[in-house]
Amino acid sequence: MATMIQAESVSTVYLKDFAVVDVHELPTATKPALLITYNDGEEDIVRIFADVLGQSWESATSVDEAREGPQSTIYGLKNTLAGSQLDGWDRSRLLISTHCVDAGHPHEDTLAERCDYEYLYTRSPFFRRDVARFLSFILGQIGPHRDLTQKARTTLISTTFPDVHAALPNLDILSVGADAIEIRVDLLEEPLPDGSFSKIPSLKYVGEQVMLLRQRTELPIIYTTRCTNENGRFPMDDPWLFFQYLSRAIQWGCEYIDVELWLPEDIRRRLAEMKGNSKIISAFHDFSGTFKWTAPETQRLFEKGAVFGDVVKMYAMVNSVQENYELEYFRSTIRAKYPHPPFSGLNMGSMGQLSRTLNKIFTPITHPLLPLIAAPGQLSAAEINSALHSMGQMPKLDIYGIGSFRSTSQAMFFEKCFNELSLPHSFMFAERAPKASIENILRRPNFGGAYIDPPLAASTAASAYLPALSNAARVIGQVDTVLVRSEAGRPTFVGDNARWKGIRSTLSRDFVPSAYSGRAALVLASTEGDAAAAIFALKSLGIGPVYTIGFKAHGSLAVDVEPVRSVEDVKRLEQPFVIISALPAEKSLLVVPLLKHYRVDGRNGTPNSNGNGVTTRRGAGKVFVDLASGPRKADPLAVATSAGWTAYGIADVSAWTTVETLRLLVGQNVSYDFVRLASGRGLF
Repeated sequence: MATMIQAESVSTVYLKDFAVVDVHELPTATKPALLITYNDGEEDIVRIFADVLGQSWESATSVDEAREGPQSTIYGLKNTLAGSQLDGWDRSRLLISTHCVDAGHPHEDTLAERCDYEYLYTRSPFFRRDVARFLSFILGQIGPHRDLTQKARTTLISTTFPDVHAALPNLDILSVGADAIEIRVDLLEEPLPDGSFSKIPSLKYVGEQVMLLRQRTELPIIYTTRCTNENGRFPMDDPWLFFQYLSRAIQWGCEYIDVELWLPEDIRRRLAEMKGNSKIISAFHDFSGTFKWTAPETQRLFEKGAVFGDVVKMYAMVNSVQENYELEYFRSTIRAKYPHPPFSGLNMGSMGQLSRTLNKIFTPITHPLLPLIAAPGQLSAAEINSALHSMGQMPKLDIYGIGSFRSTSQAMFFEKCFNELSLPHSFMFAERAPKASIENILRRPNFGGAYIDPPLAASTAASAYLPALSNAARVIGQVDTVLVRSEAGRPTFVGDNARWKGIRSTLSRDFVPSAYSGRAALVLASTEGDAAAAIFALKSLGIGPVYTIGFKAHGSLAVDVEPVRSVEDVKRLEQPFVIISALPAEKSLLVVPLLKHYRVDGRNGTPNSNGNGVTTRRGAGKVFVDLASGPRKADPLAVATSAGWTAYGIADVSAWTTVETLRLLVGQNVSYDFVRLASGRGLF
């Protein structure tokens, strides 16, 4: 039966005999059409955009030339050539203005306003992964809002620093447990030449602050301009000032913009019409102390926010604990009547702290390292988790690592996260033993989930003690994570696979998902089991065909997978865009000749005729992932890098897999950089 790839969330299914590869965020095969404007001397940014997209690129001398060129070719145009040529622009391409903030060029506000998006970056340091994130988001190839709506609870950390630079050294630890990060634009303080600060930070300053934040975090950014009546600093006498700043946030690719409900309807409508893939949080705050959740106008406020909002946020200052119960009644009424959009409701002040533990949508959290609390009564993630535990809403669970973990420090990292977030859970060790011992662990009273290394065979686990498998675990044939889910009020065990997500996240760190679509891949391994998660991850990105060396694929993963049997086959096969080696460390030398044979011809791209006499430059990016751990005779990563490949090792994949495992097991978020930081300090 043919393998189908469905663009749906990975769901849990009971074992059935059909071959379906069900994946997240399957990219479209259609290559995006872009026109990039750039400053003199900054043409290299066009090459990087094309490289990240996996597309060819060309410098244009006019808008007409870009308009008439092949849609799949990325065109770059100097700012000085764009000018008035954009007067008749037909929007046949997505128009992106780029500006290097440390290159000494003046910022072209007029040009930025006429483009669909603006990308701000620094030459030193330069973050290629930021380009990939920006493009993936504005092109709709990642969906942070969809992912967050699937979580049982979400939180946001608000940066209350007057300058984002101050937050950067501690950003990884500040954001542990947070699902999004808010930049309070109204709290930014732009220094002036006379030593004072601007009452309203300029768009130039704000843009650079957003850029700095996005360069250093993977979390979705919530862009907020809070007014004076709602505990902020932006004046209310000019509503169009809010439009100017919020619309620019959309151009900068912020995942969320906070739009206050008091703003005129035409402004809120215009923002909704131009939001692209950004989401709107319709926000209402009442600090008067007279707001009533039981009043008829309260529901009308929600309905007003729901017209243009993807999330409706309503916060009120209260004077009694009773008002928390009134809020919960309102919350249940709204959820029953309006399942969408999600509702975030809180009571502020010390009397309202109970509501902060009960709210499940974008609960604001603070951190001891922040200079000030963004709103009265705000709690840290640790304080909320402690409160939930004391209220019986977060029972103590035993999370297990099953395998040979005593000699490693991964368990220390899990315990560090539990302690940092004041989670009541305990991390337990269990040496890998006969299958009966694993079944006994699952039946212990406080069992809350486990990760398993090496993974279990899915068929054996399912027939013995796991009644359900995720689609990924079933197709890959391996279970490395056991989850506990409630079904009809009773716990049930679900076998899942987190490793494929770690591989996929690694592959899409410096390239957009569509860069892989329709491209060839080469996978080396001693057995199919060693390569199964990698093949599943590749298929989730639309890769095809996949060539294999050292093994032959079977079952549902074998569709569009071809074994390479000889040197002649290697010479004939299509140039691979990605090579993944799942060989053990002692055999890692075997991949070196392939990396050299398929080396990248220069990181500036190689001239290539498109068949019509027009010379274009194809993106130089190719990706190598080495999944081996342990000592080896040669370093394939060093060889790959010297040959022009973008190279990743097992540390990258393990870090991403740890991020995904924590999310699956305890619903808490940590960043990739936090995991790597812990690794550098010997905690993992």
